[in-house]
Amino acid sequence: MRDWQTVYSDNQEHRADIVLAVLEDKGMSPVKINKQVSQHGFGNFEIFVSPDHVIRAIKIIKEEIKFE
Repeated sequence: MRDWQTVYSDNQEHRADIVLAVLEDKGMSPVKINKQVSQHGFGNFEIFVSPDHVIRAIKIIKEEIKFE
């Protein structure tokens, strides 16, 4: 996982979970990392994918996932 890259970051866990699920449904193996500091909620949840999936993942996130 050393070369994996962040394709999504948000301070709301449910949004990160949605992105994670969509990318899993598309055949990727994304990983969610909690980078929040303590119970105060500072920081983000980040979604990482392997280098082979970065461009495809970013395209899917931009074109298929909307939070409005």
